[in-house]
Amino acid sequence: MRPLTRPWLVLAIAVAVVALPTVAWGALASPTDTAAIAANSTTYMDSAGEDPTAPDITTIVVSNDDAGTITFRVNVPNRPQLTRDTAAFVDVDSDANQATGDPANFGADFIIQYIQGEAILFRWDGTDYRLSATQASLTSSWSGGPTFKINAAALKNTRHLRFDALVVSGLVFDDTTGAIDCTNCKRDLAPLVGLYDYSVKITPPTLIVKSLKPTPKAPTAGLPFTLRLVAARSDTGAAVQNGRVTCVGRVGNARLRAQVQKVQGGAAVCTWNLPSTTKGKSFRGSVAVAFEGLKASRSYAGKVR
Repeated sequence: MRPLTRPWLVLAIAVAVVALPTVAWGALASPTDTAAIAANSTTYMDSAGEDPTAPDITTIVVSNDDAGTITFRVNVPNRPQLTRDTAAFVDVDSDANQATGDPANFGADFIIQYIQGEAILFRWDGTDYRLSATQASLTSSWSGGPTFKINAAALKNTRHLRFDALVVSGLVFDDTTGAIDCTNCKRDLAPLVGLYDYSVKITPPTLIVKSLKPTPKAPTAGLPFTLRLVAARSDTGAAVQNGRVTCVGRVGNARLRAQVQKVQGGAAVCTWNLPSTTKGKSFRGSVAVAFEGLKASRSYAGKVR
């Protein structure tokens, strides 16, 4: 690993923006939203062809899933394959607050560094960028430009962030010392001014009813009747293993008190004792389970045998 040092960062950014017009730094670039709003995908446009010999970022597509995994795809069509002299960086202001983080880098709290095919996450510690302890979820690839995937939890559980991307070619590495020579570097920075803005949107999880099983198959006079409801989280698929169960049962117009009302064996269980006098009457029951603020329920109706 070749950790990012502050002098290299300053050099990369300073040379990239040396020809910028006089404008207010930190102004937000306006994104172009794609039609894929349901997937929370946003496409950010960058100017093309600034330097025909340099990497040319055309668009950056950022998206996230309901597990909080954020994907940054930096499209560089004139660099279809990764070469040894090419590197990429994504600066992330994870709290969207320029007053915090690196004051010389638009308030960036993190940098994703991609050098020689290896992605590493660095975190601003108030003085410099240090290797972040939250590396585990970071993955990378290159196909027409770099793609990075990282969970929001690794970026201070961000829900609103600002970012930019830098692609550099012409790097020369000293295999003995690890030193980087950028004398002949070519760069493209997106956006040209300020940072892009992105909001992480996660669909709140729900409890999904997987099954409702009666035992016996039909309510029978003089016997216990049980409904077992299996519910699972929509985000993880994990079945509910505990929680608060509510059972409601009626025979005709008379309400029955549940004898069993609990989560047992991965199911919400309700059991009623049906009096022998209920034969031929209608039974209506419902099972509801609540866990960590999430609820699921299902109703049942049948004739007592």
